[in-house]
Amino acid sequence: MEKNIKNGQSTLISIDCGTQSLRVIIFAEDGSLLAKKQVMYKPYVSPRPGWAEQNPAVWWGALCTGVAALKTSHPDLIAAAKGIGITAQRDTVILIGKDGTVLRPAITWLDTRKARGRYHPNFIMKAALKAVDYYDKIMHSQSDGQCNWIQENEPEIWKKTWRVLMVSGYLQYRLTGIAADSPSSLVGHIPFDHKKQKWASPGHITAKIFPIDDDKKCAVVQSGKEIGRVSAQGAEETGLPAGIPVIACGSDKACETLGMGCLSAETASLSFGTTATVEICTDRYTEPIRFLPAYSAAYPGRWVPEIEIFRGYWMISWFKDELGYEERAKATATGIIPEQIMDRLLDSSPPGCYGLMLQPYWGASLKDHYAKGSMIGFGDVHGRHAIYRAIVEGLAYSLREGLEQLESQSGVPVQKVAVSGGASQSDRICSITADILNKPLVRGATTETSALGAAILTAYGTGSYSTIEKSAKNMVHIAGEFEPSPDNRVLYDELYKIYTQIYPILKHVYKRIREVTGYPS
Repeated sequence: MEKNIKNGQSTLISIDCGTQSLRVIIFAEDGSLLAKKQVMYKPYVSPRPGWAEQNPAVWWGALCTGVAALKTSHPDLIAAAKGIGITAQRDTVILIGKDGTVLRPAITWLDTRKARGRYHPNFIMKAALKAVDYYDKIMHSQSDGQCNWIQENEPEIWKKTWRVLMVSGYLQYRLTGIAADSPSSLVGHIPFDHKKQKWASPGHITAKIFPIDDDKKCAVVQSGKEIGRVSAQGAEETGLPAGIPVIACGSDKACETLGMGCLSAETASLSFGTTATVEICTDRYTEPIRFLPAYSAAYPGRWVPEIEIFRGYWMISWFKDELGYEERAKATATGIIPEQIMDRLLDSSPPGCYGLMLQPYWGASLKDHYAKGSMIGFGDVHGRHAIYRAIVEGLAYSLREGLEQLESQSGVPVQKVAVSGGASQSDRICSITADILNKPLVRGATTETSALGAAILTAYGTGSYSTIEKSAKNMVHIAGEFEPSPDNRVLYDELYKIYTQIYPILKHVYKRIREVTGYPS
C-alpha cells in the first residue's frame, strides 16, 4: 500500500530489474513503500533454438519509462530522493565498447548455448579432478560461459569489448558513466573469487575456465558504498535529478535475503519465486555444496550460501497451464486470479497427500545435471487437487533438504525462516512449508523484498543509518507469522525420510534416460 511522506523527509529509489519486468520503487527511510511503477517487457528473444538474448536498451528504456511515470504521479517523491540503488537478475552478460555502445545483445541466464572452452587439464590433473567428482562439473560449467562462447564464435566483438558488465553494472554505467559493480552482483560464469570478494587471480579455477582480460573487468565497489552520482546525461535521459548518489547494492537474491532481515545464519531466507532458493547469511565462507561457491552477500565481508530449485514455484504456473483448466475458467468468470482459486485445492487433500510425492526437478538440478522431475505414489484417491498439493509439498521437501545442507555446512542451527516471492502470499503454502520444515516462518510486510534490500543499502550508503544492521532493523517489518503444526510434524518427518531416498534410487535411471533420449542436452 502506497503512503505519503512528511515535509522534509527524504526518499530512497530502488530499481529492480528482473527477467520479465523492471520496477522503480520509492521507499521512505523507515522502509515504507511509497510508490512504484512496473514496466513489463518480453523476457528474451530467441534468434536460434536455445538462445535467450535481450537488447540492454529494453532495460534502460524501462528504467526511463518507470522514472518518468513516477515523476508525473509523484514529483515530490522523486525530488526528495537522496539516493538510488539497483538490484538485478544474475548471470546475464553485457559487452560495451569504449564509447559505451552495446556491442551485441545480452546473453541472459536462460540461454542454453554451449561453448567449447579453453581449459583442458593434463592427464594427471584430469585424473585428480575426476577422483573428487569435479571434472564433469568444471567442463559443464565452462561450456555454459557466455564470454567463452563469444570469444569462440564472435572474436571481433570480443576484441572491441571495453567492459564486461552484469545488468546492474550496465544500468549503473548508464546513470553515472562509471563501470563498476558490487561483489554481490558479480554472479555468473565469470572469473570472480567470491571467497575473497574480488576478481580471481590467474591461478584460480574460475580464471582458467572463464578467462576474461583484466582490462575488460569493471571496478568492484562494496555494497553500501557510493559508485558515483547521476551524470548530466543520465539525468537528461531518465528525468532524475543530476548529482544523486548511486549506491552499490547486490544481486536480486542477495538483496532479497537482506530485505527479509536475514543477517546471520540463525535466520534462513526462502524465495518462493520462479527459481526457488534457500539461503543463509554467514560471516564465514562455506560452500553450500562441494565446489559450488558461496556468493558474496549484499553486506561486505559476509556470504550467502545458496541452494536453488531451478524450476521452483514456476511449478504453480506449470500446473495452471497444463492442468488448471477449471481454475482458469472460474478465474475468467469471477475476475479472481487463477492462483487464488488453485489455493483452495490444497484443502482437498490431507497433509502428506496419501503418499503422493513429487521431486521438483523440472529443470537443471544442482545434484545432477541429468535429474528429472518425478511423481510417485499414485492411487485411485488422487486427482488434480492431490497433484497440486504434492507440488507444494515436494517443493517444501526439497527446500528442507537444502536447508539441512546449509545448516550442516555452517554448523549453525536455523531458528526461523523468512519467506518472500509470489507464492509466499498464500497462507496455505506458508503453513504447509512451516509444517514440513518444522520451523517458524515469517513473511515481510512488502512483496518487494529485493527492492527493499537495495533501499536498506541505499539508506546506509547515504547516511540515514550508521550500520547496515541498524538500517535493516528499522526498515524490515513483519506482516505474517506461521508456526509449524505439532499434529503434522511426525507425518511429515517420516515422509521426508522417504523423500530423501528417492533421488539416490532414481539417479542412475535419470542418467540412462538422458543417454537414450538426449534430453536434457
